[in-house]
Amino acid sequence: MTDWDIKKLRILRTLADRGTVTATAEALHMTPSAVSQQLTNLARQLGVVLLEAQGRGVRLTDAAHLVLRHTEAVFAQLERADAELAGYLAGEVGEVRVGAFSTAIPALVVPAVAALKRDHPGVEVRIRETEAAESYELLSTGAVDLALSLAAHTPADDARFTLLTLLEDPLDVALPPEHPLADAPSIRLADLASDRWIYGGSGPWSEITRSACEAAGFRPRQAHSASGWTSILAMVEAGMGVALVPRMVSTRAAGVTLRVLTHDRPTRHVLAALRRGAESAPAVARVVQALRTTAGSRPARL
Repeated sequence: MTDWDIKKLRILRTLADRGTVTATAEALHMTPSAVSQQLTNLARQLGVVLLEAQGRGVRLTDAAHLVLRHTEAVFAQLERADAELAGYLAGEVGEVRVGAFSTAIPALVVPAVAALKRDHPGVEVRIRETEAAESYELLSTGAVDLALSLAAHTPADDARFTLLTLLEDPLDVALPPEHPLADAPSIRLADLASDRWIYGGSGPWSEITRSACEAAGFRPRQAHSASGWTSILAMVEAGMGVALVPRMVSTRAAGVTLRVLTHDRPTRHVLAALRRGAESAPAVARVVQALRTTAGSRPARL
């Protein structure tokens, strides 16, 4: 029977994900020469060629991709084994590392952690603020156990992850208090086609704003660029433009007029992502349930 070396298979899996030996070495805290040596030994053990030279780098062979297809099932089963062993040894005691984007932390993660402290004090949560787009990289390298991300930044059909929808977060429009539509009976996104807009120059919120406006029939005219909600809302309050704001941010918008969009009603979907198989770990399951309860208790309207 073939000698399947889990450590070496993990290196091959990381190379497939990162693309280069150097990036793989950085992710696994190894030297590039050690990565190359381990993969050479793996190829010898399996009796197949796993890598081929491509310019200054390497590419995975068909045999390597075949190995990786089976490897995903192996790692998922090992995650389940770890989860069951953790439940047996620790019961409801455990540490869960959660990566979450900035607006999700006060709106979802902090209330969920408060509930866990009350109901399951043995479960300790460590929070790491992340960009939504980097969540899956942190999961794949084991830097976090659970990540909150947005559906717009979810890799399609990735067998390594389990995805759970937590919340549909509506997008409201933030207007200066003196805006002509601040007191209008109803408002739709297309009514703001000629306004000056405030949103990030790049990243998820830039994409979400542009996509929502384009779906409403216009391309937003960007007047100012900012990535933090404090800056965006301060500029809106000063009459420098309008902005789309997720409902989870509404508690910070004291100086602006927030209006629910009556027709377009764009939303963003907030997801919890885990390495496949890890969802059965008792501590992780407690955190997921607390997040779901918190998400379900949020008000649907302003």
